[in-house]
Amino acid sequence: MQRESQNSYYVPAEDSIFLADYLKNQKGRSALDIGTGSGILAKVLSKNFDLVIATDINIFALKKAHEIVDNFICCNAADALHTSFDLIVCNLPYLPSDQLLDSAVDGLDDGIEIPSIIIKSASQRIGKKGKMIFLTSSLANYTILIKLCKSLGFDANVVAKKKLFYEELILVECVRYT
Repeated sequence: MQRESQNSYYVPAEDSIFLADYLKNQKGRSALDIGTGSGILAKVLSKNFDLVIATDINIFALKKAHEIVDNFICCNAADALHTSFDLIVCNLPYLPSDQLLDSAVDGLDDGIEIPSIIIKSASQRIGKKGKMIFLTSSLANYTILIKLCKSLGFDANVVAKKKLFYEELILVECVRYT
C-alpha cells in the first residue's frame, strides 16, 4: 500500500520548468499531460487549450495535480483513453536504471525502456496533424527514442536543449505526418 508523503509526487525541478516554458506558446483544442506529477505542465496547457487531461500512475500525484487541473485519470500513460489530442506532452522518466524504484524518474535500460512504452501509448492518441513534445536527457539514449518516433509515423526533431551541470535536457517535438 502506498503511503502519502511530501515525496509522493514529482516536485517540479529544472526539467519541468524548462518544458513548461517551452509549452507556454502551444495552442489547440485538446491536450494530454502524461505523468503529470504536480500538474505544472497541465496548468500551463490549460491557458491555451479548451480541454486538458492529466494522467499519472501515482494516485498521490493526481491528488496534488487536482489542485491545479480538473480532468485527471489514474492510468499508465494514455492506455485508458480512447480519444485523440492535438498535443501530448510528457516529462519522461529518463534516468538509466537497473530496476524501477521511482516511476517518476527511472527509465530502466539506457533510460529508454519506460519512455518507449509511454511514447507508443501516446502515439495512438495523437490526432491528425497533432504533435507530441517530450523531455529527455543526455543521460538517456535519446536518439533511440527519436528513431522510435519516426518509426511510428512522426517527424521527430530536437527543438531545444538546456545544459545543466551534470546533464543536458533535451526537448523533442514529434509531428504526425499528414
